[in-house]
Amino acid sequence: MNHPDPSATAPQDPDDGWFALDAASPTPVPLYDCPGIRHIENAAFARLPSFTLMARAGGTAARWLAHHAPDGPLLFLAGPGNNGGDAVVAATQLHGAGRVVQVWLLADPDRLPADATTAWQQAQAAGVPVRVVTTMDTSHDVAWPADTAAIVDGLLGIGLNRPATGAMAWWIEQVNRSALPVFAMDIPSGLFADTGAGEPAIRADRTLTFIAAKPGLLTLDGRDCAGPVDIAPVGLDYPPAEAPAALANSPALFGAALPRRRHASNKGAHGSLALIGGNLGMTGAPLLGARAAQLLGAGKVHIGFLAQPAPLIDPVHPELMLHPLDSLPLSSMTALVIGPGMGTDATAQRHFARLLLAAPLPLVLDADALNLLAADPALAGALAASGVRCVMTPHPLEAARLIGAPVAEVQQDRLGVAAALAAQWQAVVVLKGSGTVIAAPDGGACMVNPTGNAALASAGTGDVLAGMLGALLAQGMPPLAAAQAAVWIHGRAADELVAQGIGPAGVTASELYAPARSVFNRLLSGAGA
Repeated sequence: MNHPDPSATAPQDPDDGWFALDAASPTPVPLYDCPGIRHIENAAFARLPSFTLMARAGGTAARWLAHHAPDGPLLFLAGPGNNGGDAVVAATQLHGAGRVVQVWLLADPDRLPADATTAWQQAQAAGVPVRVVTTMDTSHDVAWPADTAAIVDGLLGIGLNRPATGAMAWWIEQVNRSALPVFAMDIPSGLFADTGAGEPAIRADRTLTFIAAKPGLLTLDGRDCAGPVDIAPVGLDYPPAEAPAALANSPALFGAALPRRRHASNKGAHGSLALIGGNLGMTGAPLLGARAAQLLGAGKVHIGFLAQPAPLIDPVHPELMLHPLDSLPLSSMTALVIGPGMGTDATAQRHFARLLLAAPLPLVLDADALNLLAADPALAGALAASGVRCVMTPHPLEAARLIGAPVAEVQQDRLGVAAALAAQWQAVVVLKGSGTVIAAPDGGACMVNPTGNAALASAGTGDVLAGMLGALLAQGMPPLAAAQAAVWIHGRAADELVAQGIGPAGVTASELYAPARSVFNRLLSGAGA
């Protein structure tokens, strides 16, 4: 059996009715939460005949499945709502085109919503093979039809407001254990459209989402559940006129702010960055960041070490300038990265407080700097009083300490927590993780990053990101654009390594430098990435 290629891109012919969500989109990709999608739907319902949107969604899904699903019979699992109706319409259209399909309705046909009832009646009239499954022996696995080539998931839509339980959770588990390719309609069943929480949720090979993409498809469990995402506007205006809940991070957002180079420039024109950290036993952390900063274009890169004695030279990159922290020439810097390998002892705390009161340079606060900040209200006050342009790069545990909430609460609402932290600290916040979230202190829409993969789940990759971000700040990029660009490039570098067969398992942080430099220079040249 040939599984579909998840890297295959959807056709760009608008007559097909869908297009791929492109991480390098030349225009911003809006992301809509459930209230936003419902508002768009209700406006369409008010001006279109009933069943129109379902007919369009099912028809587009039929063409999408004909393009992406492997040859052979398709099994459609239809749930009790309109998502199930969309699946039934798609099955009916494929049946009419000669495709072998079968529909299992996991609901009472007499209790379906109006449009889904119409879809069900049309399927029966067209002679689609259907089976109503309202009871199952959950002590045994499902006996899938022997010749099934793929499963189409139409069980649950975006209206889910609590984790799937009972029979529906059992069906989700059965689909995930089937070893069959799975294609999800609108959203993988069980995945929360707004947050990306997905336990339990379908693990799909590919997802066709209707009207517009949703934030949960790109963050937390979303990337694992959805696979590559295609967008079907179902005949409505795209992008929608309504303000989105978030945006997919892409060069369309930060490309104009990239620090392009003149031929007659010199190293002094590209900034001087200092990375501060490297306490005893942790000197590798700022070295990783400094090497990344150098390869992302910073003119001069220094490291101020807390460890004594400080290393004298980096034998891998002797271009780097290494200092004991007390002798670091802060007055000649244009940006600082504080925190990698810094530790949280009294010495680290003393140096951190001094640095916050120093010249108001653009800052990246990473790792232990965030832990020090969370633990000391006086330091928090010093940061607020400094008025510096600041980017904070917490992982979920660090974010939990900063906001004073359990990690589980951070992960349940990554966009909301990132926005709250940005407002609380008046800083750009980069909440790391699968689908890194970027939030600005002005309260604008968050960005969800679509690049990157599990290769980044390795020690030191956060230090590399901090160094890249610092390099862009040192070269004069505004904090928000620098955060967007660094996060996107960092993820794209990991994607390129995996595309070359390097990883995702076993990739080391230092392997990100070279592909990140290549991606950055392609962006600078306008060649795309």
